[in-house]
Amino acid sequence: MLSIGQRFPEFSLTGVVSNDVSNAFQTFTDQSFPDKWLVVFFWPKDFTFVCPTEIAAFGQLEKAFQERDAQVLGASIDSEFVHLAWRSEKQELRNLPFPMLSDIKRQLSMQLGILDAEAGVAQRATFIVDPQGVIRFVYVTDLNVGRSPEEVLRVLDALQTDELCPCNWKQGDATIKVA
Repeated sequence: MLSIGQRFPEFSLTGVVSNDVSNAFQTFTDQSFPDKWLVVFFWPKDFTFVCPTEIAAFGQLEKAFQERDAQVLGASIDSEFVHLAWRSEKQELRNLPFPMLSDIKRQLSMQLGILDAEAGVAQRATFIVDPQGVIRFVYVTDLNVGRSPEEVLRVLDALQTDELCPCNWKQGDATIKVA
């Protein structure tokens, strides 16, 4: 698995950005959001049970991520058409403020090292990538266990201080000053 300090791979994926089939699909690349932090999170597959709780929670925090100059991108190995159907059917996904990317060829999942060999799906993984394309945070949970988008936001805040941050540090708390 790619880790801290490594470059996030180049990618070009189709994303679902609305429920209207006439303008639902856009291509996104690793260059689509210059000078922004990226929060890229993967879920195993659409039409499941844990995944929509996480996706909706990231959506609820979208404004907070935007305030930190970060673009959220969600992805799974499902096609863009499956994303569109799920987004249209599932109430809490209908108005998602970020793209649902289709990694149907599993290329990005494989490059990141998060393709679950047994299940054949992307692991429940999250990456925070700085504006230079360097991975600064990796968070992976068991396929059955949802992650905490609030923790991802907290870590983004800490990374953006570019200072030493103690355990459980939150935005506004003092950082560690080395004498």
